[in-house]
Amino acid sequence: MDISQYREAVAANRRAHGFEAVDERTEEFEHLWMAQQTDESIGAVVALATLVDAEGFDAAALADTGAAFRDVLADSVDAEPERADGGASPTLIGYVTFAAPDPDASLLDAMNGFTVAKRRTNVFPLVYDTAAERLHSHEVPRLKGRGIYRRQAEDAERLFDV
Repeated sequence: MDISQYREAVAANRRAHGFEAVDERTEEFEHLWMAQQTDESIGAVVALATLVDAEGFDAAALADTGAAFRDVLADSVDAEPERADGGASPTLIGYVTFAAPDPDASLLDAMNGFTVAKRRTNVFPLVYDTAAERLHSHEVPRLKGRGIYRRQAEDAERLFDV
């Protein structure tokens, strides 16, 4: 499957699962999709997702792109710890999927070693192997932080596993 076919399949999935296209463009990310939902285990959630053509990417490029996506995610929602209406800030979850044919093992290691939780955001880099048509995502831990990782696994499967 080539990157354009994969992007079309992901776009169809995002529409089916309530992720709306974000009209604002950023320099780094051509397509952004957002959903605002309530999750029974973690409460109010704002999820932002994107897909990156990562052919030729290395571990440093993944880390830099993940950090840039974290900035976009943090800027997408009110940064105040408590909103003016008295409600709590939502949990911010971001998914940046790196699509490449036969990704190098160092890219998968960088995905797993990426700091997910930082600055009140949770950014999950995912890797999709377009040659094998396989999604690599983060494992759900057995203990602390399961809710956000469980949500990541479900969203990754719904949106990016085609």
